[in-house]
Amino acid sequence: MAGETKIAFFDTKPYDEESFDVVNREFGFSIKYHKSRLGADTAILTKGYPIVCAFVNDTIDRAVTDELYGQGVRLIAMRCAGYNNIDLKAVYGKIHVVRVPAYSPYAVAEHAAGLILSLNRKIHKAYYRTRDNNFNINGFLGFDMYGKTAGVIGTGKIGRVLIDILKGFKMHVLAYDPFPNTTAAQEQGFEYVDLDTIYKKSDIISLHCPLSKETQHLIDAVAIDKMKEGVMIINTSRGALIDTAALIEGLKAKRIGSAGLDVYEEESEYFFEDFSGGIIDDDILARLLTFPNVLVTSHQAFFTREALSNIAHTTLQNIKDFIDGKPLTNEICYQCGAETCNKKANGKCF
Repeated sequence: MAGETKIAFFDTKPYDEESFDVVNREFGFSIKYHKSRLGADTAILTKGYPIVCAFVNDTIDRAVTDELYGQGVRLIAMRCAGYNNIDLKAVYGKIHVVRVPAYSPYAVAEHAAGLILSLNRKIHKAYYRTRDNNFNINGFLGFDMYGKTAGVIGTGKIGRVLIDILKGFKMHVLAYDPFPNTTAAQEQGFEYVDLDTIYKKSDIISLHCPLSKETQHLIDAVAIDKMKEGVMIINTSRGALIDTAALIEGLKAKRIGSAGLDVYEEESEYFFEDFSGGIIDDDILARLLTFPNVLVTSHQAFFTREALSNIAHTTLQNIKDFIDGKPLTNEICYQCGAETCNKKANGKCF
């Protein structure tokens, strides 16, 4: 029975509890919320809980996997799209892993657009200046987005929503994706090109692709050297898509005009937590925050009421499908990291 199903939640914030409690009225699961992150020191807390709900900064390596399996865990339900914090080979044959592939492409795309507008027109800086009764606009010079070229890397749901937004500004949009959606390109009026063309011609580059071996440090020193001087780089996907050290060098050399980052490759130690009374030990992150032309937000692009509701519903539905023995449409295959894998049998990876 669903009511007898026990789920251990980790890295839980108040908004997680609120959104899941509302949606769980439909499912009736027994949920235990833990504020601590899942890792080697907290895996023991899963004893008696066959299902674990985890988030992007939880650690699910081989050692943690062995502990979870020993405690009787048989399903890890990620309440997010990313899963690069899971050792998929370690869980294979032991624990099924499901995720939330799409919760609100509008939330993330709109946040990317907000970063673009804020960086371009210095809205975040103007807010603080006028609060000090300073109405001088020196230093706030921006550019018309009309007629400029945007490069969108990754044309999944989020990338395509952003393209619609940018086309609303009458921008010329170039796109790259290893699996081009030619129908969408025709309907939305954008053009597929290679990465070098994106780098060379784009005034704004926005990243909307998953993190993999192929995409790690997609933006590195070599790529930055090919970019237009003064290019704006936006990342609302995964931090490690960008080599942060190379980004800093590009900013110092003024090759990069501005950067809007909702993610950071070493974010797990800081994002979602309050360090306002302390010191940031991460020298690279600390250096990044000193640039006046860099805007960092704390992995909040997904953070809308609609997205939280969708995340809760999809996560709990994934769990119900597992309990009912139904095909796991959102299961991640350890072989290829895909949900549509021909190695699956009966809708499951193993």
